[in-house]
Amino acid sequence: MRGLFTLIHRWIGLAIATFIVVSGLTGAVISWDHELDELINPHLLLSPHVGARVPPLDIISHAETSEPRAFVVYMALDPEPGRNYEVMLEPKVDPATGKLYNLDFNRIYYDSVTGAEVGRRNWGAAWPITRETFVSFLYKLHYMYHIPEMWGTDRWGYWLLGIVALVWTLDCFVGFYLTLPLRRKEREATPSKGYWARWKPAWQIKTSGSAYRINFDVHRAFGLWFWVLLFIVAFTGFSLNLYREVFYPMMSMVSQVTPDIFMTREPTPIGKPITPKLTFDAVLAKGEIEASRQGIKEPPGGVFYATQWGVYGVLFFKSGDDHGSGGVGPALLTFDQEDGRYLGRRIPWEGTAADIFLQAQFPLHSGRILGLPGRIAISLLGLACAALAVTGVVIWYRKRRARIRVRIAERERLNRQVAVV
Repeated sequence: MRGLFTLIHRWIGLAIATFIVVSGLTGAVISWDHELDELINPHLLLSPHVGARVPPLDIISHAETSEPRAFVVYMALDPEPGRNYEVMLEPKVDPATGKLYNLDFNRIYYDSVTGAEVGRRNWGAAWPITRETFVSFLYKLHYMYHIPEMWGTDRWGYWLLGIVALVWTLDCFVGFYLTLPLRRKEREATPSKGYWARWKPAWQIKTSGSAYRINFDVHRAFGLWFWVLLFIVAFTGFSLNLYREVFYPMMSMVSQVTPDIFMTREPTPIGKPITPKLTFDAVLAKGEIEASRQGIKEPPGGVFYATQWGVYGVLFFKSGDDHGSGGVGPALLTFDQEDGRYLGRRIPWEGTAADIFLQAQFPLHSGRILGLPGRIAISLLGLACAALAVTGVVIWYRKRRARIRVRIAERERLNRQVAVV
C-alpha cells in the first residue's frame, strides 16, 4: 500500500508542482495587495487634497456621462480618508457591431475632493505588465492564470486551478500518510521504539546531513508543520474556483443553504450584458429603506451592478472595512434591475450552518479570518508551498538519476558477461 501511495504522491506532485510554485509565490504577495498597490500607485489611489468630498453619486453620474460605452459596475461610496474614488466599469454592446466595445481600461479614478479624473487603468490585464497593472496581474495569475475566454466562457482558468486544488487536497492526505512510521513487525526480536519516537524524525530537519538528505527533510517536515494550513488553502482553492459548478450545489444537497440570487438565476452569455432600467440613485434609496427595515446599522458603503444577472447590490460597511468582519465581506442587499424589487440579503456570519461554512471559504483562504496574523501566516505558507514543490521535484530527479545509473550499470554488467561468453 505504501508503494502505491508513494507512486500516487510522486506523479501528483510532478503534475501540479508548477501550479503550486506560482500560486504559492503569488499568494504570498497578494496577501498585501491593497498595501502594495497603494505603495506603487499613489497617483491613482491617493488624493493630495484636503477638504469635503464630492458626493459619490455625482462621481457615478460623471463617469456614466463621460464613458457612455461602459456600465458602472461598482464604486465604494465612502473611501478611507486621503483615498480617491475608484469607479469600476464593464463594456456595453456596440450597436454598430453587436459586440462589446473594446476598451483599454476598466477602472477610472477621481480625486475625492476636487472630483477631477486622475487616471485610468486596465485592472487585471495580462499584457503589458505596467506599474498600474502589476498587482492585479499577480492577482489574476493566482486564481485563473489569465486563461482567456474560449467557446463562450471565461471560466477555463477557474476550472483548471479548481481541479488542481481538488487534486492537491486529496494529495495532502497521501503525503501525510507517507510521513507515518512503518508498522512494527511482529517478528522483530528486539523491542522497537514507541510510535512517537519513530515518527519524530519526520518532523525534524537534519542540517548535518548531505544536501539530498536536507532537501528530503525539508520536504517532509514542511509538509507536516504546515499540514493544516496546506489542507485549508487547497480545499478553499477548490471551493472558491469551482463554487458555482461544484461546491455550492454539493453543499445544497447535504445541508440547508439559503437561496442565493447569483446561484439561482442563470447569468446571460458573455457579450450580452443586461441594460438596467434603474439608476444607482434609486437603488441606493431602496437599499437605505430596506436596511432600516431589517435593522442593519452600518451605512451604505458601496453599490454595484451585476451585468450578467441584472442585479443591483448595496453593501453596508464603514469606511475602509469593505472586507467585513473576519474577511467575510459586508452586509449585502440585492435588488432587481427592472423593477427594483428586493431579492435577498447576505449578513456576515449569519444564516444556517451551511451558509456560514460557505461564507468562511474566502476568509480561510486569504487568512483574513485571523486578521493581520492570518495574512502573515498565508504569506509564509505561500513560500512554504513553493519550497515543497521544488524539493519534491528535486527528490524525484535525484531518485530518477539513481535508477538510471543502476540500469546502466546492470546493462554494462550483462554486456561484459556476454562478451566473456
